Amino acid sequence: MNIPAELRYTDQHEWARKDGKYILVGITDYAQGQLGDVVYVDLPQVGKRFKQHASFGTIEAVKAAADLYSPVSGEIVEVNQKLSEQPEVINKDPYGAGWMVKFKADDESEFAKLMDAGAYQKHVGKS
Repeated sequence: MNIPAELRYTDQHEWARKDGKYILVGITDYAQGQLGDVVYVDLPQVGKRFKQHASFGTIEAVKAAADLYSPVSGEIVEVNQKLSEQPEVINKDPYGAGWMVKFKADDESEFAKLMDAGAYQKHVGKS
């Protein structure tokens, strides 16, 4: 299982990465492995706002469907349009081409409070 050290994580298995003044978000390698082959992703429109921990979309796979949760409060400034036609990219490259949304965070301190790789590793070990 791949848990990049430079990312931050939620207890719902989303990852977050600083990208300049924005935060990229996707699901972890662990999450995509648990779901199986991803067949559909429902993502929000640019401009929508979400509070931290609020559901911002859904992901459907052969084994299950799950909500996607915002790691930070803020506004969606970009959505990975490629996923609407090729959701399987999430299985192949969850931390790269499989990113889902880009947030403009309202409060940078929320990002800092997310789990680091070590804490996420322990969290997954308990699952």
